[in-house]
Amino acid sequence: MTDNDVTGLQRRLAEFAAARDWQPYHTPKNLAAALSVEAAELLEIFQWLTPEQAERVMDDPESAHRVADEVADVLAYLLQFCEVLGVDPLAALAAKIDRNEVRFPVRRRGGGREEGGEEGDSSRDRHSSE
Repeated sequence: MTDNDVTGLQRRLAEFAAARDWQPYHTPKNLAAALSVEAAELLEIFQWLTPEQAERVMDDPESAHRVADEVADVLAYLLQFCEVLGVDPLAALAAKIDRNEVRFPVRRRGGGREEGGEEGDSSRDRHSSE
């Protein structure tokens, strides 16, 4: 494994925190709060942009750098959160995708469903994070 795979990055983050005696502060609650704050900072970059401006945000080197930094902060706190709670983030994501493929079947042209689900069943038409 390299330092740039999930396990390697989690190890580097844990070593970074340990060297600074930050482990007592890395509780699930604190890490979840920090993750939320960093996600809000990512959102702040896009807050007043039009959809067209948002699509071009990475064209500007300064904006691209800000986005990349906030993405890194979000990922860092998410990986630390997963490490503290013993969650395998890749396995959790794979399982979520599997559930969503069943929960949200592919629609045929015209709005009908290919398989499963009842037509007109709007309770199943939710975002995948629900």
